[in-house]
Formats: sequence, structure tokens, C-alpha cells
Amino acid sequence: MLFAKRLGKKLLANQWSFLLIVVLILSIVAGTINSRYWWVGNLTNLLGQISVLSLVACGATILIISGNFDISVGANIGLSSVVMAMLMRNGLFSPVAAATGLLIAVICASLIGVAAIAFDAPSFIVSLAAIGVYQGIALFITQGTIQTIYGQFETLGSAKLFNLIPLLFVIALIGYGVLHFILAHTQLGRCVYAIGNNQRAAYLAGIKVNRRKLTFFAINGAFVGTAAMLLLSRVGAAQPSTGTGIELQAIGSVVIGGAPMSGGKGNAFGTFCGVLLWGVIGNALNMIRVDPYIQDVVIGLLIILAVAVSSLRLRAERVMK
Repeated sequence: MLFAKRLGKKLLANQWSFLLIVVLILSIVAGTINSRYWWVGNLTNLLGQISVLSLVACGATILIISGNFDISVGANIGLSSVVMAMLMRNGLFSPVAAATGLLIAVICASLIGVAAIAFDAPSFIVSLAAIGVYQGIALFITQGTIQTIYGQFETLGSAKLFNLIPLLFVIALIGYGVLHFILAHTQLGRCVYAIGNNQRAAYLAGIKVNRRKLTFFAINGAFVGTAAMLLLSRVGAAQPSTGTGIELQAIGSVVIGGAPMSGGKGNAFGTFCGVLLWGVIGNALNMIRVDPYIQDVVIGLLIILAVAVSSLRLRAERVMK
């Protein structure tokens, strides 16, 4: 009985173990229905597909653990990616154009934090309003047209290590490594958890809460800007709607990975497992030829399931203490 209780606590503390089991089951089912699921080309494509989402989810992890949200990241990606593309089309050196877009993403994300603190408003509401602002700016400067770059910035999106592993995925892994280092080995990481657990207690403990929040949003912007850069390189074009919907996938991945919506908990590996599950589900549905409209239904249900699993997990933890 004691062993079962200890095992239960361990499993509850590591939600990623359940996610890996689900990923394995889904992969077996998809591979049984369509053997092409296990082809190297498909698996390589899967890794490339989850790379952009991985970086956005890394930024979302820091915010959610600290009790904040930014649902404008999709619009942020749209704005920063079209700026990158337009600068490249006008002859600016590609790395400089990419760095400019990255800076814009950091500024846009930081403005969410500034407004939330200045007006003492929930970051969720502020970022909701920012969606229209960022999309409107992107539409104005592009007049709603697609900005193609004709192979000017394709190295990141097409390169593969050992002709097998997409460079995009390697960069995503570096992003997870940075996230883990911040959360597990820095004072800033300890502040993330402290503010997420109890903001008032963190303030009384001497943490400069507002300054730290701005840092969290700026880091989120850096991840988002990098994701926009990779997406532009992979697709070779950008438009104001680029990135639309990725914020829901990122939040869903973080919550599925074990970070409750209330904040205070979460880690890089859990987020990776959540993103992997999301990617496997999408890829498996395509391989077994599920109707695209039904796929949207499945994705919506997945978000609901993420919230439900997180809630049940917290309840079970309280019962077993």
C-alpha cells in the first residue's frame, strides 16, 4: 500500500510519463493504419513541424508558471515575420533583417507586460487587445499582401544535420535547454516560481515583482521572435495572419505538460512532451486521413482535456498528501 502511494505520487509529480505513453500509443495506432508514419521522411518532417511551436511554448512556459499569459504571440509572429520579409525584399542583409524582426517581437511582448503593470490589468486581457493592434499594423504595412523572399533566407529552414535531423529542431532543443537553465539554475527562475505561487509573498520576500514580470515578457518575446525567424525561413513567405492560432497550441502544450493555469509549477521537459504530443496528434490525424475540419474539433477538445487533466492532477496530489 505504501509502495502504491509512493508510486502514485511520483507519477503525479511527473505528468510527462503519461504523455510519453500516450505518444507511444498514438504512434503505434497511426503506424498500424498507415506504415508511412514510420518513414524517416515523415518523422523528420514531424520534428521540423514542432520546432516553431516549441519555441513559442518555451516563452509561454515562463509566463504561465509566473501566473501570466500572452495570447497575442500569433499576431506578434505575423507582425515580426512580415517586417523581416519586407526588409529582406528591400535588399537589407538577411541576418540584420532577422535581428530587426526579433527586436520588434521583444518590444511587442514587453509592451504587454508594461501595460499590464501600468494599468494593474490582467495580462490576458491586455494581450487580447494587442492582437488587433499588431494585426492591424501588419495589415497596414503590407496592405494584406503576402511577402515572399524567394529563397533569401532558407538555410535555417532547409538545413539538416547528418542529412537527417532538421536544424530547426536543433535550435528548438537549444531553446528548451535555455528554458531549463533559467528555471532550474538561476535566481530569475526561482522568481518565476515564487511569483506564480504567491505574488504577495514574493513581494514581501524582497522580490521586485514588476521588474521581474517585465523580464518574463521580454524573454517570451525573444522566444517568439526566434520562432518567427524559423517560420519565415521554413515557409519562405509571411503575411499578417502568419502564426494565427499558435498561441492556443502553445498554451495547450504547456498545460498538457503539467503547468497548471494557476501558475507556480511546470518545467521544460513537460513542455517538450506536451508539444510532442500535439505534433504527433496532428501528424497522425493527417497520416490516417482524418478530415481537416474534424482535426480542428480534435484540437479544441485537446485544449479542454489539457485543462481537465491539470485540474484532476492537482486534486489527486492534494488527496495523496
